[in-house]
Amino acid sequence: MQRVVKFFQEVAREMKRVSWPKRKELVNYTLTVLATVAFMTVFFAVVDLGISSLIRFVLE
Repeated sequence: MQRVVKFFQEVAREMKRVSWPKRKELVNYTLTVLATVAFMTVFFAVVDLGISSLIRFVLE
């Protein structure tokens, strides 16, 4: 039980040392992630559409 208590004390101590992002940085990071996800979604949708069309063309 003592090891568990010590573990959580060390976790709390480490969390105080963490450099948390400021609000503006967090907003920028979030927008970057959302833009990347949107781009990747469109990219893979286009690739999927192209491959599906190619397969349909070959099979017909």
